[in-house]
Amino acid sequence: MREAAFVKQNKEKWIAFEHAMDSNLKINPDHLSALYIQLTNDLAYAQTYYKNSNTLRYLNSLASQAHQKIYVNKKESKRSIVGFFKTDFPLFFSGYQREFLYAIGIFFLAVLIGTISTLNDDSFVRLILGDAYVNKTLQNIAAGNPTAIYQTMGQGDMFLAITINNIRVGMVCFIFGIFTSLAVGYVIFNNGIMVGAFFTMFYQEGVSFESWRVIMLHGTIELSIIVVCGAAGIVMGNGLLFPKTHTRMYSFIKAAKDGLKIMLSTVPLFIVAGFIEGFITRYAFMPAIVNYAIVIASAVLIVWYYGFYPQLLKRAHEQVRRA
Repeated sequence: MREAAFVKQNKEKWIAFEHAMDSNLKINPDHLSALYIQLTNDLAYAQTYYKNSNTLRYLNSLASQAHQKIYVNKKESKRSIVGFFKTDFPLFFSGYQREFLYAIGIFFLAVLIGTISTLNDDSFVRLILGDAYVNKTLQNIAAGNPTAIYQTMGQGDMFLAITINNIRVGMVCFIFGIFTSLAVGYVIFNNGIMVGAFFTMFYQEGVSFESWRVIMLHGTIELSIIVVCGAAGIVMGNGLLFPKTHTRMYSFIKAAKDGLKIMLSTVPLFIVAGFIEGFITRYAFMPAIVNYAIVIASAVLIVWYYGFYPQLLKRAHEQVRRA
């Protein structure tokens, strides 16, 4: 890469780092450290390809000025778990909204395909969900309780089993990023196909409304955070596919760490979804207003925390930086 192209590609990042260094306001030390790591990687690249250049001298000077300030501030910072979920993670996730949208798009496309396939092929739902599950569900529907399957285990046992299983599914979505983001897309797609086939089965049996409002008590959070885990896997997979100016190994390791941070944000929500499924979903005939309140509150939580809130924090952060 020519030096001019290298400078053009990275200058905004360097300027942002300078602004962060010059600001008298308290800067998130992890954010500053991440910028510093990118800077030193660019410095190493310049040392290899642009020896004795003004670019190399500029990056060398900036890196040497930054080192002490960053690591002194980081040692003094005592961040809490509350701080991570309230500020650090949403601000961090604002940089990965595109990957989140990719995961959402793949999931809903798969749901649509699963729905159409089930409507046009009576054997499709059995192929996807298995004969045993479909037969049991049909028996429950005939008995007048379509979602009775959520009442077959003890509350505590079901809570643990569901939470562990959901975390496992989320981890699979993430770990497949090792095989690139295309593999993650395949896993998300499979989950979406299952969801489409599942809900269409209830529709074909004429109990779509009764089943939907019960299943989505826990499904609103559960399905949403599986998509978030898919976004985490896409982040890791893209680090392998698109290293940009970094070495492929460095890009992959950094992306894996970023994806893992996204995964960690979902753990409390997996627990909440498991709790709802284990202790609340079994009450299929609860008052409708309670049912709707839980579903709506769950949807608002997900949309706010992973969609709007990160963007609001990002804008506020940029305004402070420009001030």
